[in-house]
Amino acid sequence: MRLGVLTLLLLSASAAAAQVGLPAVRLPQVPGVTLPNLPAAGVPLDLDKSTAALAGEVDPRRLRELRALRLRELLRRHRDVLEADPHGAPIVRGEVLALSPSAAALQAAGDAGFSVVREHSFAELGAHIVVLHASGNTARSLTRLQGLDPAGVYDFNHVYTDSGALGLADPGAAQAAPGPGGVTRAAEAHGLATIRVGLIDSGVNVTHEVFSGIEVQQHGCPTPVPAEHGTAVASLMVGRASAFHGAAPGSALYAVDVFCGLPTGGAVDSVAEAFAWLLHEQVPVINVSLVGPPNRTLADIVHNVLARGHLVVAAVGNDGPAAPPLYPAAWPGVVGVTAVDARHQVLVEAQRGVQVKFAAPGADMAAARLHQGYALVRGTSFASPIVAGLLALELRTPDPAAAQQAVAALGRRALDLGAPGLDPVYGYGLVGADLRRQPALALLGAR
Repeated sequence: MRLGVLTLLLLSASAAAAQVGLPAVRLPQVPGVTLPNLPAAGVPLDLDKSTAALAGEVDPRRLRELRALRLRELLRRHRDVLEADPHGAPIVRGEVLALSPSAAALQAAGDAGFSVVREHSFAELGAHIVVLHASGNTARSLTRLQGLDPAGVYDFNHVYTDSGALGLADPGAAQAAPGPGGVTRAAEAHGLATIRVGLIDSGVNVTHEVFSGIEVQQHGCPTPVPAEHGTAVASLMVGRASAFHGAAPGSALYAVDVFCGLPTGGAVDSVAEAFAWLLHEQVPVINVSLVGPPNRTLADIVHNVLARGHLVVAAVGNDGPAAPPLYPAAWPGVVGVTAVDARHQVLVEAQRGVQVKFAAPGADMAAARLHQGYALVRGTSFASPIVAGLLALELRTPDPAAAQQAVAALGRRALDLGAPGLDPVYGYGLVGADLRRQPALALLGAR
């Protein structure tokens, strides 16, 4: 039974991730895992049931098998543009990143046969990223570059993926629902329309009713590519409708699509460019419901963002309590967020560790679907935007001291769960619990 649930989880998450061309969670390959045979194509799946089954029927230790399955499927489907690094993490095939290389280092790389694929200059970050083409084995090419310039910062162009799944629901079910009156008026009264919050994710369907009348600035793709994950996450931050509202309803949303429907979407250089644009727009709080491995280039970018007084809020990931940390949530200074269910119990798949700073609802709750209506969601991806929205109410402009004060203020309001004080399961405790209690959830038949 557990094996069947695990297989359903894989296929369900793959279906949800098809919106961005990537699976929901990307984790390093685990050697020695015996993988189950996948069901034949066309087998009907119920994502609501499969994600709910995770809490009750899948051994947390087997979440690593799920991780290996998703990774293998990702690389199999896109082997022409993706490959695995030595630890099994997906990278863009044949690409190596150089962070602010010197002219001499670039000359040496050119003499060694490397060519420049593209460049990014980020004045806001004081950084310059050069994407080099590596002919032959990418890992050996990285080692060679580092040998040519030992003081330089080089790494793979890792691919980061989302960390949650949407359930199935009637797309039109919630359209005529009665809701809590005065949400829009309350937002206007508190000046929420002047609050800005950033999103680095897949695309957002701005025509959904929850974004009606809300300022949304989009960036990243020549043509917008709305997706399930980005739309749901954005709704939990700023959404505002009769049957639903986010943590900071009516706030201005600055959304960057780093996927654009491409199999190489979520690559480090795209995420770095997203941060640079949000800094240029002076967006104080940035939500990143993406997960991936440690990367020297992205670590430096995130450090610079934090040093300039912005808050980076990130999902800790859904690879289980025994899994190694995922990034950017695990970098110092980032506000890592875990997820709890309706009973205030941490999700069995949520990761643990010192990176956890807050818990927020991440299951038994509703979020906007891609094409109107609402769906049940599950995962740390959907807890993170709640914390980001709440912090955006505290931090109106980027400022290092004010950013720390905003985190401390939210921590004082958190409901302490688990061990007293800051702990590796719930962080400072639960915030945003009221986001679960709204009419859209009742219409989906959730308890």
